[in-house]
Amino acid sequence: MKRKGRAFGWLGMLMIVMMLFVTACGSNSTGGKNSGTNSDQSEPSSSNDKNGRSDEKGTIKIGVLASLTGALEAYGKQTLKGFELGLDYATNGTMEVAGKKIEFVVEDTETKPDVAVQKATKLLDEGADFIVGSSSSGDTLAVLPLAEEYEKIMIVEPAVADSITGANWNKYIFRTARNSSQDAVAGAAAIAKEGVTIATLAPDSAFGRDGVAAFKTAAADLGAKVAVEEYAAPDSVDFTSNIQRIIDTKPDYLYVIWAGANPPWKQLSDMKVQEKGIKLSTGAPDIAALKTMQDAVGMEGFTVYHYTLPKNEVNDWLVEEHQKRFNGETPDLFTPGGMTAAIAIVEALKATNGDANADTLINTMEGMSFETPKGTMTFRPDDHQALQTLYAIKLEKKDGFDYPVPVFIRELSPEETAPPIQN
Repeated sequence: MKRKGRAFGWLGMLMIVMMLFVTACGSNSTGGKNSGTNSDQSEPSSSNDKNGRSDEKGTIKIGVLASLTGALEAYGKQTLKGFELGLDYATNGTMEVAGKKIEFVVEDTETKPDVAVQKATKLLDEGADFIVGSSSSGDTLAVLPLAEEYEKIMIVEPAVADSITGANWNKYIFRTARNSSQDAVAGAAAIAKEGVTIATLAPDSAFGRDGVAAFKTAAADLGAKVAVEEYAAPDSVDFTSNIQRIIDTKPDYLYVIWAGANPPWKQLSDMKVQEKGIKLSTGAPDIAALKTMQDAVGMEGFTVYHYTLPKNEVNDWLVEEHQKRFNGETPDLFTPGGMTAAIAIVEALKATNGDANADTLINTMEGMSFETPKGTMTFRPDDHQALQTLYAIKLEKKDGFDYPVPVFIRELSPEETAPPIQN
């Protein structure tokens, strides 16, 4: 839905009518130029009626927002690789659903909320049927109102702030990513129990503060107490003062929530936190960050994904195809999320027979279950959060890996990690 403009007078209306008449008489063209990564001008371009329904031979257009530069660049690129593979998997390589071609356009948010809004507006003005993204919770929160304004479905991946499906949610928002509360339940299950004291270290951002708030609640439910909360700037490279305050508090555990290219693990090791009797715990990060955690071998926590953990056909396909297409490289932490977002879109369109009308899609997607690299996910009708499996793990050294590997302890089921409804 385009933005509404100001009403204007009868003279303006008369001029537009005359212009339309002249244009109609002067041209017999019915086609238009397609946009997107897979455009083909020989095919008819997509056209939508006022309710957002694409024409029978049209094109489904998807706009993807990702951090391709900035602090979360690695996450954006992982998500994008997964999304491309997901479209291929879900369409059996045809890039079509219900007889319609699928096109997608990628825009770099630069990990800046104002840029994310600008890029999302551009994609929606150019006729995107879906928006997918973004890597940053701040970027995503800024874009959410546009989904409602344009009446288009937004698939949130991989941003995790609770408020996305909480206070800032609207009915057009569906999230395949897990949220902070799901992480918190998993993280608390690994270390929290009666009488345990815990410190937290997190970025001073929506992601960090939502994560800590959710973790405190989950830990308290298990009888533990968060004794100190430390927040550092997301682009910080010096955590000395934060770590020293944690050491001075003398907690049993330090639970770290972090995302980005500058994790605190080396400095935690340099300041000998574990040697002072403080055990470390976290959600195991991506492979680049795991390589900085050599001194954390033996640490117990949880993870969203490591390619060795899920045992299902979708993950087998993802690992094999990713290695085949990307020079032997294995899928990373956020790759399956991108794949899941693509699968969710295609499965929804299969169910609607290609109808991209938002109300039709909402009715279809609420309660929809679908297969992913992490097993079966289900969009909870109440807040459109995907309920999903996470993994309790222990970091261990393994032959063939140059980083501590998250080794399986047990699955944390979708029912076990279901977050509270907050919208």
